[in-house]
Amino acid sequence: MDLQQKLEILADSAKYDASCASSGSNRGGRGTGAAHQSGVCHSWTADGRCVSLLKILMTNECVYDCAYCVNRRSNDSPKAILTPDEIAGLAFEFYKRNYIEGLFLSSGIVVSPDRTMELMLEAVRKLRETFHFNGYVHMKVIPGADQRLIDQAGLWADRVSVNIELPSDKSLRLLAPGKTKDTVLRPMNRLAQQIAAHKDERRSIKSSPAYAPAGQSTQLIIGATPETDREIIKLSEALYGKMALKRVYYSAFIPVMKDNRLPALREPPLLREHRLYQADWLLRFYGFTADELLDAAHPQLDLSFDPKTVWALNNLDKFPLEVNKASYEELLRVPGMGVTSAKRIIRARRAGALGLDDLKKLGVVMKRAVYFVTAGGRYGGIKKESEAAIKIKLLEHKNPNGQLGLFGEGELVSEGLEATVTGQL
Repeated sequence: MDLQQKLEILADSAKYDASCASSGSNRGGRGTGAAHQSGVCHSWTADGRCVSLLKILMTNECVYDCAYCVNRRSNDSPKAILTPDEIAGLAFEFYKRNYIEGLFLSSGIVVSPDRTMELMLEAVRKLRETFHFNGYVHMKVIPGADQRLIDQAGLWADRVSVNIELPSDKSLRLLAPGKTKDTVLRPMNRLAQQIAAHKDERRSIKSSPAYAPAGQSTQLIIGATPETDREIIKLSEALYGKMALKRVYYSAFIPVMKDNRLPALREPPLLREHRLYQADWLLRFYGFTADELLDAAHPQLDLSFDPKTVWALNNLDKFPLEVNKASYEELLRVPGMGVTSAKRIIRARRAGALGLDDLKKLGVVMKRAVYFVTAGGRYGGIKKESEAAIKIKLLEHKNPNGQLGLFGEGELVSEGLEATVTGQL
C-alpha cells in the first residue's frame, strides 16, 4: 500500500472526531511555521479565524471493539498505519505547499495504549526536532497509557485531548467495554495538573518550556446512550471547573455501525447537538450554571428555543430589564444580547441614555431582545407579557413564511446563521 492510499484511509477514519480546533498557542523560537497566527480539515479558533489542519489517524487498527466506532476491531474495513517518519514528513510537506497550518493527530489503539502513545510522540517529536516545525499540533492522549508518556504529550503538542466519548461509566461498559471512566479521567486530571504546574513555573522562570499552551479538550457523543442533556451539561460544567478544559465538543451520534446495543435513529440528533453547544457557551461565557439551564423536572433542552431564551421565559419576573441601569452580568442574560453588545451598551450609555433604536446599532438582536428590555422606560414588546404570548411572537420571527429550511430544520438553519454572524444568544 502506497502513502497516498494510507492517507486516504486514515484521513477518512478521522472524520468522526469533532474535537478539532486550534487556538491560544504561541510556540516561539526559530523554525518553520507559526502556531501564534493559526493552528486538510477546517477548524475555527477562539477569535473566529478559520485554519486548516491535516487531520489523520496514525492507524485505524484498534484492539478495542467499541460499538459506535467505525474503527472497531470487528469492522472489516481497509486498515492502514503510518510510521512516525511518514507522519512527520507528510505534515511538513503539506505545510510547505500551503495546504495546512497544523496537524491534528489521533489513533486507534495498536498493540497497547503505551505502544500507541510512544509512536505518536515519536512522530510529533520528529516533526518538531527534525523538521523544526513550530506550527500548531493537536494530539490525542490515549487512555490507559503510562503517566510518563502522558506527561510528554504536552511538551510536544500545543493542545492535548482525551476523549470521554460517552457521558457515564454505565454507558462505557455497555458500548466500549475496553474503557472505563477512570482510565479516561485519570490522564485528563494529570494533564490539568501539568498544565497548571508549568504555568506557575513560567511565571517565575520565563525560559521554562511551554506545556500544552492551548490547553486540553474532550469530546462527548450525543444520542448513542440515554443520558439526559442535564447529565451531559453537568458533566461539562464539572470538567471546566475541575479539569480547566478549554472546550468540550459534542458530536451527534451517526449510526455508521450496526449493533443491537445502539439506538435505531432516523437521523443524527443535530439540533440537540446545536442546543448543547449553545448551553455550553452560556456556561463558559455568560455566567450561567447547569442548574439554571436544566433541572430534574426539565432534564432536556428545548429544541424550539435556545437555552437562554428558555431561561428568560421561565424567569419573566426579572424582565423587562432597563438597559440604561442594568449591570453587565444582567445584560448578558437578555436573549439576543451577547458579550460584544453588552460591552458596547455599557460604554455607550456613559455618553447618554440609550433608546430602543440605539440597541440594534450596538449589535443587539432586537427580534428576541425586544420582549425583555426597556430603554429609557420605553418597552417595544407586546403588552401581554406572558410566556405563551412571547413564545408565539418568537416563533413567528423564526419562521415567518411557515416554510422548512434547507435541511428540514428551518429553526436550526436561521438561528444558526444568525448566531454565527452576530454571536448573540
